[in-house]
Amino acid sequence: MGLIDVHQPLVLVFGILGNIVSIGVYFAPIPTFNAIRKNRSTMGFQSLPYVVSLFSALMWLYYSLIKGGDGTFLLITINAFGSIVELVYVIIFIVYATPNAKKRTFKVLSATTTLCLAILLMSYFFLHGSIRSVVVGWICVALSVCVFAAPLTIVWKVVKTKSVEFMPFPLSCLLTLCAMMWFAYGVYTKDICVMVPNLLGFILGVIQIALYKYYKHKSKVISIPEIKLPEHVINIKASNSEVYPVDSSRSSGSEIEEEEEIEIKTMGGDGGEVVEQYKGAVTAMAMVDDDPCGVEIVNVKPILIMCAA
Repeated sequence: MGLIDVHQPLVLVFGILGNIVSIGVYFAPIPTFNAIRKNRSTMGFQSLPYVVSLFSALMWLYYSLIKGGDGTFLLITINAFGSIVELVYVIIFIVYATPNAKKRTFKVLSATTTLCLAILLMSYFFLHGSIRSVVVGWICVALSVCVFAAPLTIVWKVVKTKSVEFMPFPLSCLLTLCAMMWFAYGVYTKDICVMVPNLLGFILGVIQIALYKYYKHKSKVISIPEIKLPEHVINIKASNSEVYPVDSSRSSGSEIEEEEEIEIKTMGGDGGEVVEQYKGAVTAMAMVDDDPCGVEIVNVKPILIMCAA
């Protein structure tokens, strides 16, 4: 029995299509990690999804190797590729993570590595024949179910907010297509461990697409209308008028005081000029009652007042 069964072309077709779509799924986080590398910061992202994906890919790779049989080569290729890609993502995350995030990542990575080695050693030494592949296969099913169930939080948020801004539609379509390819592959290879998680992933993907279509035109759009306040100008014509702007945002009865320097030139005893400077206060009271631009001029000095109401 070969790794690739040329006598079942549909297995080969769906396996190759599954590899192609899965490569697209593995490359989906590249923009995120480009931003992390550019900003030299993890920007609040968590490493747990990538560590779990690495663990899942390694377990599926081990399952493919011990199962053998027709068509397992296509499972080996995609999971070996996925393990390398996820490992690169985890390394990039550790490089740019904060010290606390690095500690958490190392703890999670150590726990998953220990668990992976324990499963590998226990299954190799204590399980034999087809029982080994069956046990490891259902462990892989449990991991895949956890991975496919992760978008349920997004589905709940979409239903709660009635907004699709939290749901990446292209990625949802890609994951649904990926699950469909591998489900068909599992059907033609009669591998229930491949069929079960991908059937669940396909159903969840269809639900996400349906929710996106339903809430796409029902998303809440809150717009703040632009309010333009009319401008009122009061001209007080007098000689030597000066302009003092009045801030309309101040509360009623606010006082605006402007200090000015007054120079008084006098003749000294020796015929020279003596310059004396005095500071006086020019005060205007803006009374905002029924008339939004009611103005009371307290001082004698003529002014020009502009206000918005």
